[in-house]
Amino acid sequence: MSFQGVTDLNEEPLYFAYKRISVHNQLKETFHSHRGTEILLIHQGNGTMIVNNVSYEIRPGMLCIFQPYQLHHLQLDYSNDQTFERSIATFEPTLFDSYFDKWPALHAFYNYMNVGRLPSPCIYGIEDNHDITGLFQSMQQKLPTLSEAEQLEEISLFLILLFRSMKPIWQQQQKQPILFRTRKNHHVEQILKWIEQHYTNPFHLDEMAKDLHLSTYHLSHMFKETVGISITEYIATRRTHQALRLLTTTDKPITWIAQEIGITNCSYFCKFFKSRMGTTPHQYRKRWRR
Repeated sequence: MSFQGVTDLNEEPLYFAYKRISVHNQLKETFHSHRGTEILLIHQGNGTMIVNNVSYEIRPGMLCIFQPYQLHHLQLDYSNDQTFERSIATFEPTLFDSYFDKWPALHAFYNYMNVGRLPSPCIYGIEDNHDITGLFQSMQQKLPTLSEAEQLEEISLFLILLFRSMKPIWQQQQKQPILFRTRKNHHVEQILKWIEQHYTNPFHLDEMAKDLHLSTYHLSHMFKETVGISITEYIATRRTHQALRLLTTTDKPITWIAQEIGITNCSYFCKFFKSRMGTTPHQYRKRWRR
């Protein structure tokens, strides 16, 4: 499994990829989030995605929008030589907000998609002949030719056209149920909700099992089979993600951050963080603020 933490935009106005392909278990499982908004268009591939404790089926023609700092988990299926092909656009929404001023309705939709409480992060049915796919293809051709002075204007035009194309599809599909749920997925969603409510406290599997009225064995086995990792690994990932968010968005002391993610020993927290991120919390914060 890959945990990439909070993905930076490296001071570029847009992180962009068109039809990037992964094969042979590359990125089979990944947890990550971004400082900016990510729009993900899936051309090929299957699997399961978890966002806000809800499972969604990954399939071709799926378009997802992940808001800033929103943790999402992808578990991909590479059986029978399947590939994972996607296009990505990640951007800082406040940087382009003013470009939408001339279109109030579109501006409101843009703001809603970036900071609103979305009923679902996904829509389906975006085929390769759709306008949205064409916008990504056109941007792929333009980007290498742009001067630094031209970038913001062209990226803003790309985003305006992209959100204009997304708006009618989004409004239509949000009226329809699109969740991919089974009985097992429902149980896993209950587990994920429990973790979200309790990950800031010391974890005890027997307490979780008692609260959810499941045996510890069934709980652990079902979660790993569905999500792909153990409950303890998921909690460690969730704690790491929260620590990264607090390190990069607050001035809270390291000791306070450790306590806020359920680790009472600061020395242990520093070792835990370094084992997952390859650097200490202090070094990570210092590097982030350069």
